[in-house]
Parts: sequence; C-alpha cells; structure tokens
Amino acid sequence: MTDFAAARFFMVEGQIRPNKVTDHRLVDVLSETPRELFVPESARGVAYVDDDLPLGNGRYLLEPMVFARMLQFVSVQETDRVLDVGCAGGYSTAVLARLAASVVGVDSDAGLTAAATAALAAQGVANATIVTAPMAEGYAQSGPYDVIVIEGTIPEVPAALAAQLAEDGRLVAIVRDERGVGEVRLFQRAGGVLSSRILFEAQPHALPGFEKKTSFVF
Repeated sequence: MTDFAAARFFMVEGQIRPNKVTDHRLVDVLSETPRELFVPESARGVAYVDDDLPLGNGRYLLEPMVFARMLQFVSVQETDRVLDVGCAGGYSTAVLARLAASVVGVDSDAGLTAAATAALAAQGVANATIVTAPMAEGYAQSGPYDVIVIEGTIPEVPAALAAQLAEDGRLVAIVRDERGVGEVRLFQRAGGVLSSRILFEAQPHALPGFEKKTSFVF
C-alpha cells in the first residue's frame, strides 16, 4: 500500500519548497490536503508525481510545483472570494477553500464535477461550491471574485472571465504565446484597468473550450 502521508511530505519537500514556494500558510495547506482522494482510484498511487496527472477524457491535474507557484503569486487571503476554473476532481478547490473565504469551482466535465462534489463533501469542505458550466464563461452569478485561478494552458484570457474579476483582484493563468510556449501570467485590476506580467514558463496541458474563434478576412 502507498504511504500517502509520506508521499505528500516528499512532494512538499522535494517539489514545492525547492521551487521558491515560501508562503508558510500555503505550504501547510499543501502538506495537509490529501491529493490522492481527488483523483480516480486507479491513479492514487501516482497522485504526487511531479508532472501533470491524467484524469481521463483528456483532462489533467496540474503539476504540484506549477500549481503551488501560481497560488503563491496570486496571494490568496482569508477574506477572498475565489473562482477556480478547470477544477477537475476538486483538489485545487479543496486547497483554495482552506486559504480563502469562499470558492466556486467550475468545470465543463460533468463526471469530474460530480467526483469533485463528492470528494469535497467527504472532506467536510463547507465553503466551496462546484458548478458544471463552460469554463471559458466562468460563473458570473457569484462574482465578482477577488481571485481567479485557471487550471491549465489557454490561448488568451476570455473577456467573460476578465469581467468577473473585482477591483484590486488577481487572476493567474498559463497563457500560450505565439511560439507555443506557456507563460504563467498574473493579471491585476486597478482603477478599472487590467494589467499583466509574466511570472515564469510552464507547459501544462491545454484546457478545452478556450480555443480562439476563427476570424475571416474578406
């Protein structure tokens, strides 16, 4: 049998801390959240691997190091309202729920959202809601959000998601540039203006439903 507590310890000590993740509150939550309970049973033995983890149907759980660094840069506070886009099986939502006041996890895969809802309930997470909806549209009904986290690579941040970010809000996303390179970018809204900066490069799998619409020139 896999010793998940030991695997979680080595994930934090071998993947998280050595990669410039120094936020003690975040590290504590990652050390305590059972990642293996938010993936298919067949994948539990590799739940702490240092790579994107396949969940089925072309979907993946973000590599722990990339996820942790994204959360450190977005600096989730205890009073924040968070939108978790591409929440998949609910692991990211569970982590965010321990950092924030409330979380809405949204995913277009009904099988994943059902699993996420069950896993969060089993863990007694009471300040998170899982919604089945097109990920690129977010969930405006519960917005605006202080923090938006997008769990996969996208070609650009859709206007519908950017519009759900509150004043002084932060959005973190992995945006694929014109070379096909994934760049983790931090977007911030101040004075009604959305600005962004590149944090680091990463190459997670793409999220479906974010493809740019084809335009025609006549």
